[in-house]
Amino acid sequence: DGRAGNKIVLIVAVVVSGAGAVGHAATRDFQLQDVPRIVSLSEARIFQDGHEIAVVVSRPDTKTDKPDQQIDLLDVASGVLRPLTRHRKDVHAPRWSPHGHRLAFIARPSTAGAAGKAGKPQDQVFVMPMDGGDALQVTSAKRGVLSFSWSPGGARIAYIAKNPPPNEKAIKAHDDVFRVTDNNFMVHRDAARAQLWVVPSAGGAARRLTDGAFSLDTDQQDPQPAPAWSPHGHSIAFVRFPDPFWALSFKSVIDTVPANGGAATVLVPLQGSIMMRYAPAGDALAFMRPRGGDENNGNAVYVNMDGRTFDATHALARNIDTYAWLPGGRGLLLTGEDGTRSVLWRQPLRGVARRVDLGDVDIVSQPSVAATGAIAFIGRTARHADELYIIPSNHAAPRRLTDLNGFLDTLTLGRSTAIRWRGPGGFREDGVLTYPPNDRAGGKYPLVLLIHGGPEGASTVAFSSLAQLLAAKGFVVFQPNYRGSTNLGDAYQHAIYRDTGKGPGEDVMAGLAAVEQLGIVERHDIGVSGWSYGGYMTDWLTSHYPRVWKAAVAGAALNDWVMDYTIAYYQQGDEYFFGGSPWTRKYYRIWRAQSPITYAARVKAPTLIMGDVFDPNVPLVNSYEWYDALRDNGVTVRFYAYPAHTHFPPDIDRQMDVFRRWTGWMQRYLQ
Repeated sequence: DGRAGNKIVLIVAVVVSGAGAVGHAATRDFQLQDVPRIVSLSEARIFQDGHEIAVVVSRPDTKTDKPDQQIDLLDVASGVLRPLTRHRKDVHAPRWSPHGHRLAFIARPSTAGAAGKAGKPQDQVFVMPMDGGDALQVTSAKRGVLSFSWSPGGARIAYIAKNPPPNEKAIKAHDDVFRVTDNNFMVHRDAARAQLWVVPSAGGAARRLTDGAFSLDTDQQDPQPAPAWSPHGHSIAFVRFPDPFWALSFKSVIDTVPANGGAATVLVPLQGSIMMRYAPAGDALAFMRPRGGDENNGNAVYVNMDGRTFDATHALARNIDTYAWLPGGRGLLLTGEDGTRSVLWRQPLRGVARRVDLGDVDIVSQPSVAATGAIAFIGRTARHADELYIIPSNHAAPRRLTDLNGFLDTLTLGRSTAIRWRGPGGFREDGVLTYPPNDRAGGKYPLVLLIHGGPEGASTVAFSSLAQLLAAKGFVVFQPNYRGSTNLGDAYQHAIYRDTGKGPGEDVMAGLAAVEQLGIVERHDIGVSGWSYGGYMTDWLTSHYPRVWKAAVAGAALNDWVMDYTIAYYQQGDEYFFGGSPWTRKYYRIWRAQSPITYAARVKAPTLIMGDVFDPNVPLVNSYEWYDALRDNGVTVRFYAYPAHTHFPPDIDRQMDVFRRWTGWMQRYLQ
């Protein structure tokens, strides 16, 4: 169901204009061959003086079918973008040293010198001097580094790495039986537990600070927790999970351990706590957890200071995606969905948050804040993919710094706009409409619903490759939000509790009625589609409103709650949807009643099924059940599986194949 996050090179120096605006004459519509041209940006990190920004730039490579990643450095004043890393694999997580003289990052060594398992190189921390010279590898973790952070003075680095499994010697002797506990059915060996280490930032011997049955990461954690040094560097805070499996990740707490070694103690005992960060001044600690400890609410940002802990975001009463401290620890910078936009708020520690005016830009990343107050982030607009932006001061408008996806300005794209309606239960609901590129007044078009996953996610007006591909084929694309979505506040998100199918289905149908009232839809040419929980919603809708749909595409769809609870990695996490285990008499019926597979015999729409063979999130067994049920009831159905270990194909070739089959299926049955 995608709850864990939850749900994608030619190296040159580039000079761009301050606004990033370039005049281009549109030439043609967005096409499948344009997808590999889209550059993805991530992890923008601004230096404390606000003059330079490090950012990870990823370009798909269709020859190797792997992303070509590098860390680039942008000079804010000149707009010059230059590469810092070349020909490195899996490069990510750039982090400035406290004084800015060095930049650390994680990458895979070019040789097997890191003593990785089976002789394969494992991700390690490298430190690069910014005045010239090669990056120095400072860790040699046998199973790779997961995350890290600088000490306040820059002399040491704390990092999280996995221990060898407790029965490593026995495994080598083929005594590899393991006990099944809270793992998923894809697990095939005893789990390694992640622990905390420190190492001199100039290189040297590493020291392990924690050990035990607990773990500092889980097998499916996303994003991976990073350690947090106390302001004076005397101790290090970390997230402690009960074990290395995601199923119990909801029981995480925050511990602290002396930086020079010693016993760990509990710092934050509230279960579900994660993503802690100390303020840049003072001793305040911020962390995230579900508001009020209720997993059906959105994530809130809590602050521990002056001997008390409080929800600094309680007045927003909505899900917060990420946050950062503002200079001096005077407040927080928050990100999250607000209606059909992804936005920023400035949140004082005590008081009401104020939304930042981003114009037509949606934020798609963790913001990075300089000591000057300048904010760097990665943003998108409805017609433009990832670019790097800066807000130089409190009252300034965001300024685009790059034009890496400028080719999109030469294409004719469909316009995307918000649509709102009154849903069942009195909820004010919304979604996004994307029109064909050359839509005309009074025109009517076949309609494709593109339903987001999660269910704790949201559809916004930001650029979407799949929505634009469908629009270019002549469809109006409707992306509805529904109860459980994160964009309309905690009450709306919480409304999915014990109502995972019926209520959301009625929300979507109310949205469809609102779209039809616009007079733009060919009523007999409507298709429905989605991936993950979007696939679940697709199968729920085709089995509950069978006469509406002319075609369906169900990707990685959860169809059988009971079976999925039993074998998927999130397992016990889904108890929060229903209140208890499906294997108890009290709760069994509601799990069955909310499973689309219970109603599969009602489906009439020709259905395309897709998924990854080794998906631990929504195991492909769900799709096999749906395929057999539809086939045996005489429904036209095709099923394609990708031999990948992920929830959605990670490589560009398979992604393009998914998009090609998705759009082609809708063309076949709606046009």
